Amino acid sequence: MLSSKVTSALNKQIEMEAFSSQYYLSMASWAETQGLNGIAGFLYKHADEERMHMLKLIKFVNERGGHGIVPALKQPPATFKSVKAVFEEVLKHEVKVTTEINNLVEITLKEKDYTTHNFLQWYVSEQIEEEALSRQIVDKMKLIGEDKGGLYFFDRDLEGIAASGSAGAEGKPAK
Repeated sequence: MLSSKVTSALNKQIEMEAFSSQYYLSMASWAETQGLNGIAGFLYKHADEERMHMLKLIKFVNERGGHGIVPALKQPPATFKSVKAVFEEVLKHEVKVTTEINNLVEITLKEKDYTTHNFLQWYVSEQIEEEALSRQIVDKMKLIGEDKGGLYFFDRDLEGIAASGSAGAEGKPAK
């Protein structure tokens, strides 16, 4: 059985994952309207992945005797300055999510809830991957700079990854 403190913290994380999904969905929609179908496809998959993270948390809370709450969400931005700005925001957001996951882990240790602590290790590992992927993309954006040809090839590469199905189980490029 979950303590009320752990249940509350998990519901806060459910909200974070739900917002992440909406945020990336908004980015994907914007990219698609800019003719960047590869980037849009990548971000649509990323939005789906975040939704799955939310669902995994809801089911866990419910299975442990708590009540996973579906949150009301504030609307994310609808437009973005550039592709580089989008991926810089993704990285910044993933770092924030990592901080929240780490805070949640700390709460479970203080509450001596080792079952939830064990469950959260998947999220800890996932965040390492999410941050690394986001950093790689931001680094590529820095290399591309203002080069429209570079952006075209980057978009095409992401589209090729999505189309070939060679993305990892969580929508990441295969390693």
